[in-house]
Amino acid sequence: MPELPEVETTKTSLTPLLGQQVVDVKVFQPKLRWSMPDDLNQLVDYTLDSVERRAKYLILNFIPLTSVNTNASIQPNSLAPRQLLIHLGMSGSLQQHSYGTDKRKHDHLVVTFSGADNSQTQLHYYDPRRFGSVLWLKDYGPKLLGHLGPEPLSADFTADYLYHLIQRSDNPNQTSDNNIANKTNSKQSIKRAIKSVIMEQQVVVGVGNIYATESLYLSGIHPATPANEVSYEQIDTLVDHIKAILKKAITLGGSTLRDFTVASGQTGYFQQTLNVYGRQGETCPHCDTLLENIKLNGRASVFCPNCQPTK
Repeated sequence: MPELPEVETTKTSLTPLLGQQVVDVKVFQPKLRWSMPDDLNQLVDYTLDSVERRAKYLILNFIPLTSVNTNASIQPNSLAPRQLLIHLGMSGSLQQHSYGTDKRKHDHLVVTFSGADNSQTQLHYYDPRRFGSVLWLKDYGPKLLGHLGPEPLSADFTADYLYHLIQRSDNPNQTSDNNIANKTNSKQSIKRAIKSVIMEQQVVVGVGNIYATESLYLSGIHPATPANEVSYEQIDTLVDHIKAILKKAITLGGSTLRDFTVASGQTGYFQQTLNVYGRQGETCPHCDTLLENIKLNGRASVFCPNCQPTK
């Protein structure tokens, strides 16, 4: 599954399309996790102005061509900016191809862009398992984005934030109303496994199984440790490692564990630096103890019993 670094890498790889005009939209299979809108062809004659990422969603911002504004037959509403909300699901990717490239079996959407030199590029949404989505932001944004926690690389995700959220205590340094601890009446501290907590999108977005496993290993924290038993000092170390690992993964282009590629067709290399994820039965790179695997919420959780002892 494409995680936050893969989505961030995809966002960056779309840079060559900025400023280019949409000249054609073809939908081949609209039935994804949610059906694609039947009016995506309204993007024709729009220009891709910018690309954002929120959690594992991409937001493509389109603006109308200035020349269209002189056409009095077009209603003002049709000239409003348009925003696509894209999620890559389990197996999706956005890939750029030269004009005239044949669609593959799992290419469900092809958007053709034209550059300033009139060269054309096809952007293919490819998704074998069809768990992704391509939607209008205005229709689905509040529902899909409204409940999300802070971005892990933002200033809002700190040891203070995570520790006080877990303990359900007031955070004296919290100035934002973004803290989900303030959105619940529960006064009990969180006893769920720390790995499960940091993977919850309401707590912090984008810390998937790979990055949670690696961060906990580097922090010396057993993944099944009840969250409320993790000390402030451990939380501080964990937050630092989450940020460092995600930054490193973005730099290396993400983790290509199956068929994920970015828009340019390149693959990521972060998987070549993994310490424990997917390595159960092998030796720990630090102490040579055999790595073990447990399941938490149905997800594999590889750890070193020596470097990550239970309390």
